[in-house]
Amino acid sequence: MAGSSSRAMMLAATLALAIATPATADVARPQDAQTLLTHFKCYICHADRETKAGPAFVDVAATFRRTPNAVSVIAREIRRGLRRGGPWHMPPHPEVSQAQARTIARYIMSLQR
Repeated sequence: MAGSSSRAMMLAATLALAIATPATADVARPQDAQTLLTHFKCYICHADRETKAGPAFVDVAATFRRTPNAVSVIAREIRRGLRRGGPWHMPPHPEVSQAQARTIARYIMSLQR
């Protein structure tokens, strides 16, 4: 009986702490990738299916389709930026958290032609 009471008290304390602790955006709320793409203004240079100043996300996915760690590579490129090919370069986006970049990268890799 004492063990049951002790477990109930621990559960109550854990719940109270969880309610009192403010949640961070990366941990508590899953963020929709398209919301992130809009928030970070990615759609100014990119679109899901058409080339703008930057490549279409569907073309990015096609480029990385056979890369085993594509999500990690794309997430790193989002945060570090790119300087290759063509007149335009993607600036680094350190304001995008690692978790947010991975969410965006997973979305990009989900796109099919």
